[in-house]
Amino acid sequence: MSVSTAALDSSVCSPLPVLGQDVTVPLVTGGEVTYAALDYAASAPALQRVWDDVAAYAPYYGSVHRGAGYLSQLSTDLFENSRRTVAEFLGCRAEDQVVFTRSTTDSLNLLAAAIPANCQVFVYETEHHASLLPWRDAQVTYLNAPRTPGQAVETLERALADRDPYGPALVCVTGASNVTGELWPVRELAAAAHAHGARIVLDAAQLAPHHPVDIAELDVDWVAFSGHKLYAPFGSGVLAGRADWLQAAEPYLAGGGASRKVARRADGGVDVDWHTTAARHEAGSPNVIGVYSIASACKALTEAGFDNLVAREQQLVTRVREGLAEVPEVQVLSLFGDDAPRVGVISFVVRGWNSSHFAAALSAEYGIGVRDGLFCAHPLVRTLLGSEPQDPGECGAPEAEPGERSLNAIRVSFGAGTPDEHIDRFLRAVTELVREGAQWKYRTEDGRCVPDRGTAAQV
Repeated sequence: MSVSTAALDSSVCSPLPVLGQDVTVPLVTGGEVTYAALDYAASAPALQRVWDDVAAYAPYYGSVHRGAGYLSQLSTDLFENSRRTVAEFLGCRAEDQVVFTRSTTDSLNLLAAAIPANCQVFVYETEHHASLLPWRDAQVTYLNAPRTPGQAVETLERALADRDPYGPALVCVTGASNVTGELWPVRELAAAAHAHGARIVLDAAQLAPHHPVDIAELDVDWVAFSGHKLYAPFGSGVLAGRADWLQAAEPYLAGGGASRKVARRADGGVDVDWHTTAARHEAGSPNVIGVYSIASACKALTEAGFDNLVAREQQLVTRVREGLAEVPEVQVLSLFGDDAPRVGVISFVVRGWNSSHFAAALSAEYGIGVRDGLFCAHPLVRTLLGSEPQDPGECGAPEAEPGERSLNAIRVSFGAGTPDEHIDRFLRAVTELVREGAQWKYRTEDGRCVPDRGTAAQV
């Protein structure tokens, strides 16, 4: 999987309009500034196009698959057309199913509930918890963090060669790390999995918003991603791919919509005939707004020219990495090295700083929103920071004083809606904080590092 870094014609590819671009936030030092949203990896802002499409549909909202009225019929058509839009966006094969869920986490838990008995699951310790933890009823092999893409493939091949070749097996891997942003060798891992009789599911939560994903081209069996990372934060996700395991499994949720026919038996029990379509795992009233917003985002990214968006983002990645490299105290976290292709997700630590303190200062003094913590990828961040498993640290700010080293990091992430000014302000802020220190004092409150109101730092 390669990423173009070709020069851009700025008139062809400018940032896509997103909600919140004009929102101002107060600074602890006085005044206000336009908010710089640089936490796309957690939740990307809604595309203006998505918001407009949802607002236009909202008066026509109706029950899906539940009514004969005009609005119900319209909503049902919208829902099923959205399924086809997502399938096209992902390059699904003719026999693939697109199942709508609540999120990437929900999608992977659905697949975990559908894997055959005695299935062996192989997952790298570098995964987000959404793909690391769902496999509770399976025999799981956790693979050590590779240090090159080639080592990732070799590690998987060795593990698969040692397994029982007659039982089902599943490999779960990210497309782009939610910590380092590095792209994984998905096509090569899929080939290795299939060569050993295993299937593979791609966690595309961080890949789909930044890079085209084609199921057929990558030759993966399933893809999972979330709407809220794809500029559609309305509570829906996707699991797309092969139908056989999903059709053979008990419904993920039992209830209306998943059942095709329910009848009482003579002995007083109930017989249920479950759907074999995607509806089998979509029980209850579906989130038509969330589903439509995902389809709208897919169309918007495609129509804007995804290759141009990728190329512009790569320019931003280069600017951030070069800017951070000019600050010796900054250590950028990486598995595969400086030359590894990556999306707009970069994590780092600053020598002499508690990461939560640094992130709090970026917010309070510069109006910049980033993330600090272990990013729901505890084993990976611990590996990158060279810590022992028992060292203290958790998602969110630890109980460490400002300035005290902590087992967490800072993550800056951006995408199709990020203005150049936000990147420039971030790099200026990092440089000033490292060289001049914070202008305000901070304290830990309820697990978060916050400004100590009314107490400026001595600078």
